[in-house]
Amino acid sequence: MGKRDWLEWLKAALIRAVKTFAQTLVGSIAVGATFNEVDWLRALSVSGVACVLSLLTSLAGLPEVDGKQMLPDKTDPPDEPIEPVE
Repeated sequence: MGKRDWLEWLKAALIRAVKTFAQTLVGSIAVGATFNEVDWLRALSVSGVACVLSLLTSLAGLPEVDGKQMLPDKTDPPDEPIEPVE
């Protein structure tokens, strides 16, 4: 893997993690709650855990990175077709 590939992966993984953080934070805030009623420590804590889980999940591969995977998947088909045995 080249440095450019890792930077591309890191950028995509961080974007995904930040989106996950924001979506989890929004989901942690009860509808109709006032600013003072929100348990901010809990909401930020849950969102932080979701962010870390997003980064760990990204290790399995990111579709945003042109279909490239950083680690080979055992279920990927071989690069060359397999010739039938006669």
